[in-house]
Amino acid sequence: QVQLVESGGGLVQAGGSLRLSCVASGSIFSIDVMGWYRQAPGKQRELVAGITSGGITWNADSVKGRFTISRDNAKNTTYLQMNSLKADDTAVYYCAAAPRGLGRYAYWGQGTQVTVSS
Repeated sequence: QVQLVESGGGLVQAGGSLRLSCVASGSIFSIDVMGWYRQAPGKQRELVAGITSGGITWNADSVKGRFTISRDNAKNTTYLQMNSLKADDTAVYYCAAAPRGLGRYAYWGQGTQVTVSS
């Protein structure tokens, strides 16, 4: 089992920045890919960013140039740096982990609310 604990959400003005953190514990050796999802009421869940254990990253078109995902494997922590925030970024953000060989995200954090005021 893997447990994910998120922090860093809050209220920020448009144009501001936040950094989300996700600390993993449990069977950490089994984790391959880490990702960040977000979901707002009435909207489909969206993959925001992902990163492999080797550091390869990808981002949704809606956040390219503004959000950066990173990992500190020594600290078992994944980050999402969010800059130039927009009102449309308002959502609950979830950290997710994909075990090696599974091909999908199987573990999820509790979610942290990000609210961007305009």
